[in-house]
Amino acid sequence: MSKPVVYGADYSVYVRIVRLALEEKGIDYELAPVDVFAAEGIPDWYFEHHPFGRIPAFEHDGFRLFEASAIARYVDEAFDGPALQPADARARARMNQIIGMLDAYAYRAMVWDVAVERLEKTTPDEAQIADGLGQAETVLRVLTSLKAAGPWLLGEQLTLADLHAAPIIGYFLKVAEGRKLLAAFPDIRRWWDGIVQRPSFARTEKVG
Repeated sequence: MSKPVVYGADYSVYVRIVRLALEEKGIDYELAPVDVFAAEGIPDWYFEHHPFGRIPAFEHDGFRLFEASAIARYVDEAFDGPALQPADARARARMNQIIGMLDAYAYRAMVWDVAVERLEKTTPDEAQIADGLGQAETVLRVLTSLKAAGPWLLGEQLTLADLHAAPIIGYFLKVAEGRKLLAAFPDIRRWWDGIVQRPSFARTEKVG
């Protein structure tokens, strides 16, 4: 069986989600660099892996996938290692709900409207940041209401919901506004303090 390949860049939230799943399963993999923001553009060959030119894409023994959630579920189901999805139908539905909520409402607001705007723009759009923080507050409030008792979002079992949330919230916490807002949600702050201690989190941290 060949080593799975993740195509993407270490700065990407969604590439990191897939890498976290592989790390938690104990799977050796290759990260094949693809920089979608490179000055020369996306290489032509990459569109064979992802027709929309986004990252990540994934390949394992000739089987190709794109979309981080689909890849993470495949990783959990195709490889040995600790289960990253609940066996119970309702808990699994809750996991999928949290993942869907993060994709729909958290990623754009937390990563692009707040963190990227604050960190990478010469003149940040303060109105955009304010709107993003408002959306982020709603996300954290809803995430608090959905979180089960225990160290992880679904309770005692670490799941794909945790691995989906961690890179998004981690990027948000690069800026002071994100850290200040998270402090107002102690349940999620305690969850964050736990997830950052995972070896998988350290191994997937962007260097530099």
